[in-house]
Amino acid sequence: MKKEYLNIYNNLIKLTRNKSLYYNLKNNDTFSDRLIILLIHLSFFLKIYKDSLSKEEAQNLFDFIIRQIELSIREIGYGDVSVNKKMKDYVNLFYSILEKIENWEMFDISKKTKLLGDLMNIKEDNVLFVEYFDKYSDFLLKNSLKNFTKDIIEFRF
Repeated sequence: MKKEYLNIYNNLIKLTRNKSLYYNLKNNDTFSDRLIILLIHLSFFLKIYKDSLSKEEAQNLFDFIIRQIELSIREIGYGDVSVNKKMKDYVNLFYSILEKIENWEMFDISKKTKLLGDLMNIKEDNVLFVEYFDKYSDFLLKNSLKNFTKDIIEFRF
């Protein structure tokens, strides 16, 4: 199953590297901005596929992705104490994102814009992210979990 987790992680990273997502940030994009966008993608992914994964599989996937993030933070050059503090902050942020997007479909566009604006450093009244994550959510609903466990896929949404 580890290969499937790696493929899911790589597909989420590919989504996160979408350059059009970074044009509307207030500042230059940072590692933290990219990580927040990755966590948002992961939150939608787990929200949509929670019924397709057992609790154990979902936990193992989450653990795998968190380990990959931790390795990335270490590669940047942070020490053990900094890595532990940052990981705690990012895990808490992830749970906050997951909780906030649970009712995404019920929110109107202004509530979605505010939610994403609070999470990210985006320009005001920017609906690009709302449209993007609406399309991403629809894409996830129309595709099976198996598509993500295969090799890196081409995203068209």
